[in-house]
Amino acid sequence: MLSEDLIKQCQKRIKPYDCEGFVYGKGPQHPVVMFVGEAPGETEINNGIPFSGRAGQHFNQYLGYLGLSRTDIYITSAVRSRPYKWEKRRGKEPRKYNRTPNQKEIAAHAPILDAEIKWSNPPIIVPMGRIAYWRLLGNSPRMDEVTGVPIETAVRFLDDWEKNTYSFTAKTYTILPIYHPAAVLYRRSLETDIYEHLDELKKLLF
Repeated sequence: MLSEDLIKQCQKRIKPYDCEGFVYGKGPQHPVVMFVGEAPGETEINNGIPFSGRAGQHFNQYLGYLGLSRTDIYITSAVRSRPYKWEKRRGKEPRKYNRTPNQKEIAAHAPILDAEIKWSNPPIIVPMGRIAYWRLLGNSPRMDEVTGVPIETAVRFLDDWEKNTYSFTAKTYTILPIYHPAAVLYRRSLETDIYEHLDELKKLLF
């Protein structure tokens, strides 16, 4: 689905930044829903499977709750390489840790997500977390203000990589933001909210 030329172009653009590897989005051409995350982590870079680390375990539980499998959905992210930083933690050797991608890194891979949306034409898009929400809609509200509330809206496609500018699509999509699955790893109290938001997604699916 993605041309090798497009992938090479995006990889070239992200090369100056501290990012590594590349993970393809996965799913059928006509998914029932598209999930958009932030970026792959260490596990995903090593095995090439989106959402296969600790957060992925929760994501799989969400799919089970929704009565879906990975063959039903398209799963991708704002950035397809792993943004990392070097840290030395007490008593340990320096190593790479995941970090939040910056706007230039997001723009570098923006044409990939644009192409995936055009190709799969999902009836529902679920941005998971703040980065995915910003990538698609261009603003960064508090997530607790927007999660679980479906909206009909255009989404942003990249206009100019060097200027980091986007424009909105003529087509509108049903968007239902939820918390990123990793959020529950740090705030177990969010789990109840997340399943309430999944109930809202169920209404749209069925």
